[in-house]
Amino acid sequence: MLNILVVEDNDDLRRLMRIHLTRAGYSVLEACNGAQALQVMDAANVHLMIADVMMPVMDGYELVEELRGASYFLPVLMVTAKFALEDKRVGFQKGADDYMVKPIDMDEMLLRVEALLRRSNIVGNCVLNVGKCRLDSERLTVDYEGREVELRQKEFALLYKLLSYPNKIFTRQVLMDEIWGYESETDSRSVDVHIKRLREKLADCGDFEIQTIRGLGYKAVVKA
Repeated sequence: MLNILVVEDNDDLRRLMRIHLTRAGYSVLEACNGAQALQVMDAANVHLMIADVMMPVMDGYELVEELRGASYFLPVLMVTAKFALEDKRVGFQKGADDYMVKPIDMDEMLLRVEALLRRSNIVGNCVLNVGKCRLDSERLTVDYEGREVELRQKEFALLYKLLSYPNKIFTRQVLMDEIWGYESETDSRSVDVHIKRLREKLADCGDFEIQTIRGLGYKAVVKA
């Protein structure tokens, strides 16, 4: 089951979000401010976060900035009463993936959650098998030859995307749009950095190879 962390200081709204998310089949974790959210994330694997902006102790902007600065790239849906374009711009610049303005329509929230999970490739089948290699999207791990390698959120999403479509060439821009999000201001060179890390972490995995297609991007080749 996918874990969603709701960070909201309004008890009634947080409870309402929990009810709708639970009915939709998600496991819900809760926090009332950014500092508490970081504590929750230290103890549990969170697949997506819904965070209010205006909160005591640590607000939503500070929380997302803290996560992105630590290279933690789980999808974040920001929720706030602020509706000005400049407020949204700040949210996206801090690292939010999507933005909703209060009052929240719960059905729309569920649609946005599903879209963010789909974009990050952590929805649907939780396990992808490639030869003797096993990718677990709930635990963000790759298992092969008795080894278990834990990946960061974006590393796993990138690998899962490539291995879901063997031999298909993905341009850097397509990977950026689907994994980092259309609003992301991250440079496309981030894809190269993450591919390099994947190759280093999985250097002795013989079930597949990530190939560079000069001038285009990358593809995954599954070995027989």
